[in-house]
Amino acid sequence: MPAKSKAQQQAAGAALAAKRGEMNKSDLQGASKEMYESMSEDELEDFAETKREDLPEHVDDS
Repeated sequence: MPAKSKAQQQAAGAALAAKRGEMNKSDLQGASKEMYESMSEDELEDFAETKREDLPEHVDDS
């Protein structure tokens, strides 16, 4: 499933980097920390590899 916003794509990228050991888990905050704990590496890859050009900055939760 692709990311729905640029913010979601960035958070997934940070969480993926932590999963791969490229950055410290302790550096994660907010959505990226939640994604790290609840998603597999494959799921994070799907979100992180989404092209950002046509995505909105943020999407409302409602």
